[in-house]
Amino acid sequence: MSRVGIFGGTFDPVHFGHLITAQAVKELRNLDKIIFIPANISPLKEVLPSAAEKHRVKMLQLAIEGVPYFDWSDFEIKKEGVSYTIDTLCEMKKYYEVIELIIGEDNFRTFHLWKSFEKILKLATLLVLRRDIKIDKETGNHILETAVFLETPEIDISSTLIRDRIKKGLPINFLVPQKVLKYIYKLNLYKE
Repeated sequence: MSRVGIFGGTFDPVHFGHLITAQAVKELRNLDKIIFIPANISPLKEVLPSAAEKHRVKMLQLAIEGVPYFDWSDFEIKKEGVSYTIDTLCEMKKYYEVIELIIGEDNFRTFHLWKSFEKILKLATLLVLRRDIKIDKETGNHILETAVFLETPEIDISSTLIRDRIKKGLPINFLVPQKVLKYIYKLNLYKE
């Protein structure tokens, strides 16, 4: 029986923070693999991704190339429109019996607003990456009781930081894998 972790996000661009966190989760939870799933449009984020879908997918492929326990899916991008986790989990459930959904503690604070969040809890174990964010009681005790909180390395890198550095002409060495860095520079991504 395959145990997988689902790691969604815009990955605009994917960076070492994503990769180090994913590896830590795989080890802490003894998962067979982590599947990265870039969102087409995040329902609770007002800012649209800066890079086109094909570029975000390609950078993700380059970042995890050769890592046997990392995989990717373009399900949400092919589906188009707003990306809802419930739809993705229903699709992944066709292939994997045990699914663990990886989210940040910041996303956990609004989890009760997610589409069909109760059904999500039935389809997957909710893994919450612990951060220094206080959790409101609004999230509901039943969600708090079912979630698994993980202490993973705190990597202070964000895609926003990387995009801002590129716009300012600053280097992004040591923030993204070398292949991703070359891809960004070759295609002049995030310049405007």
